[in-house]
Amino acid sequence: MRFRVLGRTGLRVSELGFGTWGLGDAGWVGATEDESLRALRHAASLGVNFFDTALAYGSEKVLGRFLADASEDLHIATKIPTKDGRWPARAGIHADEMYPADWIVECTETSLRNLGVETIDLQQLHTWTDEWVDAGEWRSAVDGLKAAGKIRYFGISINNHEPDNAVRLVESGAVDVVQVIYNIFDQSPESELFPAVTARDVGVIARVPFDEGGLTGTVRPDSSFPEGDFRNQYFSGTRKHEVWDRVRAITTSLGVPVDELPDIALRFCLSNVAVGTVIAGMRSPANVDRNARSVERGPLEAEQLEALRAFQWTRDFYADFYR
Repeated sequence: MRFRVLGRTGLRVSELGFGTWGLGDAGWVGATEDESLRALRHAASLGVNFFDTALAYGSEKVLGRFLADASEDLHIATKIPTKDGRWPARAGIHADEMYPADWIVECTETSLRNLGVETIDLQQLHTWTDEWVDAGEWRSAVDGLKAAGKIRYFGISINNHEPDNAVRLVESGAVDVVQVIYNIFDQSPESELFPAVTARDVGVIARVPFDEGGLTGTVRPDSSFPEGDFRNQYFSGTRKHEVWDRVRAITTSLGVPVDELPDIALRFCLSNVAVGTVIAGMRSPANVDRNARSVERGPLEAEQLEALRAFQWTRDFYADFYR
């Protein structure tokens, strides 16, 4: 396993991180606890030491059962949901409606119990808007949790496809780590966010490296998903056709078969030095093996990266997702 330092936290984290949204009951369908635990244990055995979860995912307790028997030195990140349940952060809503201080403390205490740990390495707000940089109680709550030894570092999960909406926060010095969507389709963090985090030594967690499966080559015009699975919305309308057309264009441009696309997609993220770790959803040991092999191959060649610049895809995520 390859490792990087996660910004000014100094944490030495595996380039491949384990994203646990798919292990819970909030959106993805089909995970079993036994298989999830096998995947988690296999990942740790290969050197994966960074695990990202959230109180809203329903996977903290599964991760806690894994941690109870783990002997490795692991780093755990989780997230605080909004108090009113609204997602994502919308303009014009005061920070204290979403993240009052007592809610931040309450959720952190709940996550500590779920995970069975005394300290969370990285606590994050699950949504963000830069309107909140100088507003609300969130900063005093975070400082109090750090002082009490309940959390080590603080971060945010940036709204989908809105990387520039955290630049002011990064520049304020109040955040240690940001989590952002970054993949072949959405390369927008490279414009403003990555220069800002690099200048201030803020760590970056890249999420959704496979575009929820779109960049694996397995989402095709005739694909179907289980009832209740969020991908029925994410790939609704003409989206499956659009994804498949773009996947074929990418692999044709690079001269690789479609089944090599997951390798290309993961290594694309790690080709940017601003990225500390990439969290991939891995619900089976086979998924873990595939992604670990990709990470071991290292960054893409310069000519491959240049070719992939042509495949940026600007989408109105919220208009599409909630249509």
